[in-house]
Amino acid sequence: MKTSPALQSGADGSEASAPADLNDLVGYALRRVQMKVFQHLVDCLTPYELRPAQFSALAIIAQNPGPTQAELAKALNIEPPQVVPLLNKLEEAGLALRVRSKADKRSYGLYLSKAGEKLLKTLYGVAEESDRAATANLNDDERQQLLALLRKAY
Repeated sequence: MKTSPALQSGADGSEASAPADLNDLVGYALRRVQMKVFQHLVDCLTPYELRPAQFSALAIIAQNPGPTQAELAKALNIEPPQVVPLLNKLEEAGLALRVRSKADKRSYGLYLSKAGEKLLKTLYGVAEESDRAATANLNDDERQQLLALLRKAY
């Protein structure tokens, strides 16, 4: 018996109907929203000559001062070699510092400079404003519901 193109075999062997289009897939909808929100943040961070990953790194370092590069890479969910150019940019801008560990002279802890701390306070406001602007089609209740559902999903 031939299966219609609209039906697929599920993991349990049952037949499941295919989505009518990509907009019926959670992953596709999430990606579309993520791209919109991300691009809005990119645009808002441009005057500061920073990218979202650099902003995230500053925020992570501020929340837990002294992480190693490997710990920062794990927190950012990127490969450790990708942290090096990111940190180089933050150091060159005078926003972050690598400080040699007293306990292990081979490793460095990461810290914000005074300028980094000051800028981060501004950037939190920029990110919040960008987030709200990018999701302006949602009212406050819908926004809180979306956040709760996204947290539940991950």
